[in-house]
Amino acid sequence: MSDLHQLGPLISIQKGKPPKSFEANTANTQAYLSPEYLRGIAPPTFAERFPNSLMATCGDVVLLWDGSNAGEAFRAKPGIVASTMAVIRPDHSFDLGYFFHALKWVEPHLKSQTNGTGIPHVDRHVLEQVAVYLPAKLDQAKIAEVLDTLDVAIQGTEAVVAKLRAMKQGLLHDLLTRGIDANGDLRPPQPEAPHLYHQTPLGWLPKEWEVREVQDLLAPVDPAMRSGPFGSALLKEELVSQGIPFLGIDNVHVERFDRDYKRFVTSSKFQQLRRYAVRPNDLMITIMGTVGRCCLVPHDVGDALSSKHTWTISLDQAKYSPYLAMLQVNYCDWVLRHFSKDQQGGTMSAIRSETIRSTLLPVPHPAEQASIEAILMKLASRSRDELALLDKLRLQKSGLMDDLLTGRVPVTPLL
Repeated sequence: MSDLHQLGPLISIQKGKPPKSFEANTANTQAYLSPEYLRGIAPPTFAERFPNSLMATCGDVVLLWDGSNAGEAFRAKPGIVASTMAVIRPDHSFDLGYFFHALKWVEPHLKSQTNGTGIPHVDRHVLEQVAVYLPAKLDQAKIAEVLDTLDVAIQGTEAVVAKLRAMKQGLLHDLLTRGIDANGDLRPPQPEAPHLYHQTPLGWLPKEWEVREVQDLLAPVDPAMRSGPFGSALLKEELVSQGIPFLGIDNVHVERFDRDYKRFVTSSKFQQLRRYAVRPNDLMITIMGTVGRCCLVPHDVGDALSSKHTWTISLDQAKYSPYLAMLQVNYCDWVLRHFSKDQQGGTMSAIRSETIRSTLLPVPHPAEQASIEAILMKLASRSRDELALLDKLRLQKSGLMDDLLTGRVPVTPLL
């Protein structure tokens, strides 16, 4: 820890310039290094290079200087540095790869210390006062190699997660509009086999399928749909620190039920409000905050109460798969368009009972529903595995950065 050095005397800072105009990609233009392009979420735009243009090359480190995410560090690509970015070049005492990881390590500190009353920007003084661990240059290169290896693994896993997410969206649409034939294969699309389909309020669907409203698929229980309790039925002062969970929007996420319970009621209060109890495989849909998130109640949830901030729906599982209904609420355009009828001023303030009851769903035969569900569950399981691996890799990298970029652990034993 004695090898700490302030960055100020060891770096130069050059701010990008705004281009005169953006042009087509020609021999006379260069990629314009915007944050979106460097994050890999947008294609490059191009601008003509002028004498005052600040150019970056591979190996340079650029810092987002202005904007809501000011302080974020990037590895540069060849091109013109955007006006919101700055090139941070270290002197000869740094290995360039190590310098990038050192800036990523202090990134949270830079972000937390931005200034500016309008658009936040990096505080140059804060950046120059940052002290970083500066081991021998050979050790720096080894540290960069270890962290780069983890970055490659993380990026590869992120790509797999993104691919699975896109695959799921496409497969969900195909399975819920084409279904599975007797051989276990997707039916051919309607234009290729029109005799297999009929026109419905949801478009072309297999002839064997029906379209039903949610109210026709509810379980024979009372009540099958509920939101509440309201008003004096449950007062704030009746909530307790331990007891029967009282669920809210913080427990309902897209496809995920969160068991981090924060509110409880007594057993006697639960008995008074038992009509609002949740059941295994109930759909829960948020109607406050981020409206429309949907998950299923787990089989082993035990006693718990729903709240007025959610709709809780019990489906007749002999008629319809709660899992398929949950996926449609979260992702399918025919449900999302129907829910959007309750939007006010561009935002969805709530979802009315009638809107949910009248939601149309495609209804395959139960056996076909089970086959569709099995395919989607298998894909979801693989996605969860990849996400767990991604979390593990990120945690591993965070720990290694904490050890290697502070000198707490020497790099040699890791190689």
